[in-house]
Amino acid sequence: MSTNLTINLKRASKVYYEGESIAGVVVVDSSGDVRHEGLALLAEGSVGLQLSTKSVGIFEAFSNSIKPINLINTSIELAPPGKIPVGVTEIPFEMPLRARQAVSPGYPGLLETYHGVFVNIMYTLKCSMKRSFLNKPLFASCQFFVQYRPQEAAPQKPVRCEITPATVRAAGAGSAGSARVALPQFQIYAEIDSTVCALDKPLTGKIRVDECEAAIKSVELQLVRVETCGCAEGYSRDATEIQNIQVGAGDVKRARDIPLHMVLPRLFTCPTTTTHNFKIEFELNIAVIFEDDYLVTENFPILLLRSR
Repeated sequence: MSTNLTINLKRASKVYYEGESIAGVVVVDSSGDVRHEGLALLAEGSVGLQLSTKSVGIFEAFSNSIKPINLINTSIELAPPGKIPVGVTEIPFEMPLRARQAVSPGYPGLLETYHGVFVNIMYTLKCSMKRSFLNKPLFASCQFFVQYRPQEAAPQKPVRCEITPATVRAAGAGSAGSARVALPQFQIYAEIDSTVCALDKPLTGKIRVDECEAAIKSVELQLVRVETCGCAEGYSRDATEIQNIQVGAGDVKRARDIPLHMVLPRLFTCPTTTTHNFKIEFELNIAVIFEDDYLVTENFPILLLRSR
């Protein structure tokens, strides 16, 4: 006799806001009658943190020095001990999505779902069916996503800059090798429409190569996450690429505006977050790569919000 356990949510997007109810059905599909010792449903939410080996060393990074931060842990009983008949049985459920009340200092409340490299914020529904000692218990899980409610749009903060050999040398003044590099003469203008960005709207701007002695190989727009984790054993701050878009291929025309347009990927971005134990920040890089693979970049810290 085979028995399958699955969780189906009523909301197809699986996206919920704090204060809403998570509703759905647990489906039991069995080829025969199933005796059980009770069905329970658990909603879990946690923040997983990992230290980078580059920042604190291999031993500290792979030790259990940073425990997951528990955000929610709510359970309900779906069915008391009894028997489920042969065939498909649907057991409806409804569970409130609320932050914990009695918590330790530093508890951040419910955070948006986020999948990163060193920080992961995940929410999961887990159903368990207890059975007699002769039969293994059955388990099923289903991930759901938490978002903040949209707030009023923040004022735009446009930024403009010019990139020249002088600005590159000034930015790399702390590097001994940067002064020895023979840079070609170039003048590049970059503009970001706003460094305060709504998550459901694209990042926009433009870049223009006014003059450049060397041939250009590529012009690229790069989105970067900066994840910071800290504990007693170490402190880790790492920047990793989320996505890279080539906006210009080859030796682009001079004095022509190249539009910038980037749609923010779901799950790999979230509102800029600062808590007692970790931070999630974002940056935008505009990169110009010359034929000899010399790279010139301009960095723009950006603030991501869940706004209308």
